[in-house]
Amino acid sequence: MRGANLVTEALASAGVTTIFSLSGNQIMPVYDACLDTGLRIIHTRHEAAAVFMADAHAQLTGTLGVCMVTAAPGAANALGPLFSARLSESPVLFLTGDSPVAQDGRGAFQELDQVALTSPLTKLSLRPTSAGELRDALVEGARTALSGRPGPVHIALPFDVLEAESNILPPSAEEMAGSAEPVDPAGIAGIAAKLAQAERPLVILGPALAESRTGDLIARLADQLDAPVVAMESPRGLNDPSLGGFGGMVAEADLIVALGKPVDFTLGFGKPAAAAAWVVVSAEAAELQRARTNLGERIVHELHAPPAAVAQALLDHPPSASGRGDWRSRVAEAVCRRAPHRDTDPDTGRITPGALCAAVQRCLDRAPSSVVICDGGEFGQWAQAGTRGTRRIINGPSGAIGGGPCYALGAKVAEPEATVIALMGDGTVGFHLAEFETAARARAPFVAVIGNDGRWNAEHQIQLRNYGEDRLVGCDLSDARYDLAVEALGGHGEFVERIEDLDAALERAVASGKVACVNVVMAGLPAPSGSGH
Repeated sequence: MRGANLVTEALASAGVTTIFSLSGNQIMPVYDACLDTGLRIIHTRHEAAAVFMADAHAQLTGTLGVCMVTAAPGAANALGPLFSARLSESPVLFLTGDSPVAQDGRGAFQELDQVALTSPLTKLSLRPTSAGELRDALVEGARTALSGRPGPVHIALPFDVLEAESNILPPSAEEMAGSAEPVDPAGIAGIAAKLAQAERPLVILGPALAESRTGDLIARLADQLDAPVVAMESPRGLNDPSLGGFGGMVAEADLIVALGKPVDFTLGFGKPAAAAAWVVVSAEAAELQRARTNLGERIVHELHAPPAAVAQALLDHPPSASGRGDWRSRVAEAVCRRAPHRDTDPDTGRITPGALCAAVQRCLDRAPSSVVICDGGEFGQWAQAGTRGTRRIINGPSGAIGGGPCYALGAKVAEPEATVIALMGDGTVGFHLAEFETAARARAPFVAVIGNDGRWNAEHQIQLRNYGEDRLVGCDLSDARYDLAVEALGGHGEFVERIEDLDAALERAVASGKVACVNVVMAGLPAPSGSGH
């Protein structure tokens, strides 16, 4: 069996059916092997797009999202989304072509130490140099990506290893599965005891335990622990407008349980909850050390364990009956708090971001199943606060923008029956505009709704606040017709300037059955603060 076939058979054993990829010389053996194994290749227009697509697919399926690009410049093009996948805790297997082992040190075509390039961005980065090492790397890579705190793994595939014949058999499904990791019962009892003593506890989950990935876990945990449970996925942290006034409740808490949630800038390094005791749970020793650095003696209990396993163990533990209904209600009310919005901006007469999101929500409400994608700076925050689908993907704690069309395509492949709507700004759509052609070619229709305010509004707002109106620079964009560009790439386009035309345009876009762009001229307003006011 060729090394390339070993790769594709191992992926099939892991339940992989689709690889998101951009072709190149060094990975042609794997393309050829995909024909033998029956794996689908969705080939993209940029390497970064393949990683974003695999990220979304992994989030929605809970399985390995696989992307594959060629060596050196191809791998380098994909590094940004790896950072996003790491912080979003997505089990992505990132495969790259590589120069032959036999030519190491001789100046081979596109020879580069790719392991050194990707190691800071992944849980694990490997370069197998033989068929036996390749098999071991595939097993270890899959298990590492799926286990503990999920995240991306990189395997560089030297060309001669892919071409080499061997009698090594591919790994089984059991070998490629994430490992079940035991949790110390004493550690669970310690968390339960701290919760029982608290009057106003908050349980904060990391991205891997968010509702879109775990279903009713949050609701079940809240009832079992008789405590508010909130997942945090946004780089705006406690100021995430989709969390309403939650940030204000943190200061009132007497106990914070960070269950897989890194104690970092998104939690204000722990300062907003200065009077609270902390319980910290993480699968990564480095995150526990970070928590110690930021919290010091305020940590009253810590547990080095997989957060998902700890959550399940808490569900299996005897329930807490502490009568915290009033506290839970207050926190729930704060999370749901939203500032009112007008349909049109009184200064410009344009549609407001809030009204645009409300129209999208009406469209989502009519869909039996939906995935909403929120991507971008200012408008991305409006989208997070104002829209809700059956499932949700946002651009994650990394704060990177631009993956919206790619996330949407990956989501449509993962959930082909769902209505997928991606909300993004006019700056955001420019990163991967060519992927609308990929979606049309792959018959993976979604609707991109562009909140078009003619600028990079997040930076515009920063400059306005910090430097003044006469110091605005480098933020203006044109009146480009992104809807017409999407039509030219094989999709459906809608252009909207009036609020009364918006609902019908969204319905036409969904009904078109094509990848679609609804380009909405919008007022450039600052995002909600996250305070809920």
